[in-house]
Amino acid sequence: MGNDRRQRRLVVDERTTWLWSHRQKRGRDGVWRDALTLYRDGVRVRFVFLAGAPDSGRYTSEGDHWYEGCVADGRGNLLNLREPGVVRALVEEAGRRALLPGPGGLPVELDGWELFPAVAAATDG
Repeated sequence: MGNDRRQRRLVVDERTTWLWSHRQKRGRDGVWRDALTLYRDGVRVRFVFLAGAPDSGRYTSEGDHWYEGCVADGRGNLLNLREPGVVRALVEEAGRRALLPGPGGLPVELDGWELFPAVAAATDG
């Protein structure tokens, strides 16, 4: 599957390019999380998807390599956080909601589940 920490480029327009990578890990709290991290102009934005309880309808790959990078809801929607189209849809939705910091801004960590329904609809997730 390659190196999970490899940075890839997402060109939004002639003035905006993000570097991004995906990572999955178990936190100190024992909860699995999938994180999509983007960098631009010295600013970091991280979309975090925490694994939910079995009845929460929030599913992450939880260390399983078969679905590595995928998050899903209980309604059959699945997003592959390693797909450039999904990354672009997350950036666009966060931008529409004015959640992205400007140049020189502080690092931001966003709850990916808040954006999930809109991104799934935009990508036919």
